[in-house]
Amino acid sequence: MSGLKFYLVDVFGQEKYTGNQLAVFVNAGDLSTAHMQKIANEMHFSETTFILTDDKYLGGYDVRIFTPTSEIPFAGHPTLGTAYIIKHFMADDKEGKIVLNLKVGQIPVSFEKDGDLETLWMKQVPPVFGEVFATSRLAKVLQLKEEDFDTRFPIQEVSTGFPFIIVPIKTVDAAKRATVNVSFLREMAGEVRGGILIFCSQTVRGDTDLHVRVFADLFGIPEDPATGSANGCLAGYLLHYRYFGTDEIDASVEQGIEMGRPSLLLLKAHKSGDLMQVEVGGRVSLVAEGKLA
Repeated sequence: MSGLKFYLVDVFGQEKYTGNQLAVFVNAGDLSTAHMQKIANEMHFSETTFILTDDKYLGGYDVRIFTPTSEIPFAGHPTLGTAYIIKHFMADDKEGKIVLNLKVGQIPVSFEKDGDLETLWMKQVPPVFGEVFATSRLAKVLQLKEEDFDTRFPIQEVSTGFPFIIVPIKTVDAAKRATVNVSFLREMAGEVRGGILIFCSQTVRGDTDLHVRVFADLFGIPEDPATGSANGCLAGYLLHYRYFGTDEIDASVEQGIEMGRPSLLLLKAHKSGDLMQVEVGGRVSLVAEGKLA
């Protein structure tokens, strides 16, 4: 492991030291799974990624993603942050799209320039809709009152490669009061296969469409400041239930405010035939680079 090069980036922030932190290790193919897990736990960000080689396979780059406690098949901000590192430090700079080979499959990331600003967009796999949960059950887990929930829409698991329970609530005040009761959550561990996303249309900033918090205690992440995978699930949910009364989604999401890591995520979704197409976008900032001692 000695000498292994890595980069630290902030993803979905408008500037450095906001958004979600990510460590990206390059040319890590010689590491064992156990070593990758140890490094991810040492970094102790929501996720750490390992680019196995700078050679392409089937047009993409092989990447593995780890939380502090386990490997996962897909996650949003690691996908964008890793694609940023490949684009700017490993690949031919003329490439307008980077493809990551993840456990969930190939995920393409495109780059959109507006002057000096660069927005990265990832196309996620089509959402799959799972179990619907009773309000009373999530009220116990989130320690909220049942009247805090927006019962016009269901509480439902959605997955675009990694599952999240999407929970509509009414106000930012309710979002701020939400606290996960881990004991109740563990009682549901057989049903809760991923994380929990709560959202409302009331916002703090005033120039965003939705306010979001994401909890993933079962994966060693009590709260996440910016979650591309969960917000991809949310985009599919919003389209499926016509939350905004439209047949397309083009929305902005604020997340991480309660953690002091304000984040901005951009969501797009539309139907193409019988399938939904979901994209999540945001910015990436390079913070540091180094080597393992």
